[in-house]
Amino acid sequence: MASQSQGIQQLLQAEKRAAEKVSEARKRKNRRLKQAKEEPQAETEQYRLQREKEFKAKEAAALGSHGSCSTEVEKDTQEKMTILQTYFRQNRDEVLDNLLAFVCDIRPEIHENYRING
Repeated sequence: MASQSQGIQQLLQAEKRAAEKVSEARKRKNRRLKQAKEEPQAETEQYRLQREKEFKAKEAAALGSHGSCSTEVEKDTQEKMTILQTYFRQNRDEVLDNLLAFVCDIRPEIHENYRING
């Protein structure tokens, strides 16, 4: 009987060791699955950051040239405004005199299309 009890004890111990090995194998498998998920995510994040950096560099280059264009346009606009203001100052008195002459100098005449007894 003692040998049967000893055999049962050995079987129980073997079963316990097997359960521990299965448990360890499951833990290793879970760690590998987790690692398999994390590695591509890290690579994807690294690739995304690299592409974003390249995009920002190209964007800065494009906006830099655009910025100089807008500066040139603003400069040209200011020059034209200065020229127009100069012309305005030069011709203001003459234009006002002409407008006042046309408005105030009224000559009563009958229009040529008006027919008397027609």
